Amino acid sequence: AAKDNWNQYLSRIDVTGTEAEKTNYYTSFYHALIQPNQISDVDGMYRNANDEIVKTGGDAFYSTFSLWDTYRAAHPFYTLMVPEKVDGFVTSLVEQGEAQGFLPIWGLWGKETYTMIANHGVSVIAESYRKGFRGFDAERAFNMVKRTQTISHKHKSNWENYMKYGYFPTDLTEVESVSSTLESVYDDFAAADMAKRMGKTEDAEYFSKRADFYKNLFDKETQFMRPRNSDGTWKSPFNPSEVAHAESKGGDYTEGNAWQYTWHVQHDVPGLIALFGGEKPFLNKLDSVFTVELETTQADVTGLIGQYAHGNEPSHHVAYLYAMAGRPERTQELIRQIFETQYRPEPDGLCGNDDCGQMSAWYMFSAMGFYPVDPVSGNYVFGAPQLPKIVLNLADGKSFTVIAEGISADNKYVESITLNGEPYTKNYITHEDILKGGTLVFKMKN
Repeated sequence: AAKDNWNQYLSRIDVTGTEAEKTNYYTSFYHALIQPNQISDVDGMYRNANDEIVKTGGDAFYSTFSLWDTYRAAHPFYTLMVPEKVDGFVTSLVEQGEAQGFLPIWGLWGKETYTMIANHGVSVIAESYRKGFRGFDAERAFNMVKRTQTISHKHKSNWENYMKYGYFPTDLTEVESVSSTLESVYDDFAAADMAKRMGKTEDAEYFSKRADFYKNLFDKETQFMRPRNSDGTWKSPFNPSEVAHAESKGGDYTEGNAWQYTWHVQHDVPGLIALFGGEKPFLNKLDSVFTVELETTQADVTGLIGQYAHGNEPSHHVAYLYAMAGRPERTQELIRQIFETQYRPEPDGLCGNDDCGQMSAWYMFSAMGFYPVDPVSGNYVFGAPQLPKIVLNLADGKSFTVIAEGISADNKYVESITLNGEPYTKNYITHEDILKGGTLVFKMKN
C-alpha cells in the first residue's frame, strides 16, 4: 500500500533521461514530499503551540515547515504538483499563528523553534492566494499575515525600529541586521500583494512602501547591501566576504555574506538593477560573484562557485538574475555547471542540506528550464532545461510537457522557445500557462 501510495505521487511527473538523471530527479521528488508532516490524529485532534489539545479546522494539521528554505521553490512546487495539500498547509500555518501570536518561523511538531529569520509563512500564504487557492479562510489568513508583520514580540524582529529607520540598524539589532531587513522586505511585498488582491487598499499601500526598504541598505560606493547604524552611517570596517551567523555571533548576515545577500531582492529585480546604475554595472558585479573565491569553514556555506553558495538557500535565485538582465546565456551556462557539480545520485550527492526539499525543488524546476525567482508573482523565469523531456501530469487530467530539442553536452544554450507551437518571447512563463496544459519546446544550440 505504501509503495502504491508513493507511486501515485511519483508518477505525476514522467522524466526522460539517463538512469543517473532519473535517479536524481525522482530522489528530488521523493525528498520534497517527505514534509510538511501531518501531525493530527485520525479524528483531527493535535497538540498545538500552547500545549492544548485541539481539533484542526482543516482536513489535517501539518507541521515541519522549514519556511526560510522552502518558500523559495518547494512551496511553489507544491502548488503545481500536489495542489490538494496547499489549502491544508495554509490553514495549518494560520492555526499555529493564532495559537502563538505570529505565523510560524520554523514550525516543528506544531511548536515554534525560532530558527532562522523573517517570517516566510507570509510568502507561502500570499503565493497560494495569488495562485487561486481558496480552500482556506482568506480573511483569517490575512489577519495573521498583518499581525505577524506589524506586532513585535521578544523572539521576532523589532518592527518599531524597522519603521523608524527603514531598516534594522546594526547597532540596535541583535540578529543579522542586513539579512533580517532584506528577508522581511520580501514578506512585506507578499503582504502587499495579498492585500491588493483582497481589495485592502490601505494595507496594500502600507506594505508596498515597506517593500522598498531594501534600497536603504544599498551602499552605492561598495555596491553591496551593507550594515547601517541608527544614525545613518555605514558600519565599518566592512568586509563583504566575511561569513556571518554561526562563526561570529552578532554578524549582519544569515549563513552568508554581502556577496550573497546583495541579490536578495526577489520581488523587484528592475529596482535592484537601477540601484547599480543599469544593467552593465549590475552584470559586472554579478560576474564577480562567480569568480571571487570564498574561503570559509561555515558548515552551511557550501557548494561554492566563487562566492555563489549553492549549498545554501539565499543563493538559489542568483543564477537566474542574468536572464532578467539581458544575458540569458550566462544563466544557461551556470545552470548546467550547477547540475554537473552539485547533484549526484549518491548518498552524499547533495552539496548542502536538502532543507526539507528546497535543494531538490531547485533541481526539479531547473531541470524543466524555469525557476520561481519571485514565488508570489506566479512567474517562473527561464533558464535552460537539463533533460530531453519532462511531462507534468496535472491535477485535473491535463498535462504540461517540456521538450529540450537537440539537448546534449554541447547544446546547453537556448536558441528559441515555442509554447503550443507559437513562438514565445517572454523571459518567464506564468503559473496559469502551465496549468492550462500544453507543450513548451526549447530549441537547444551550442
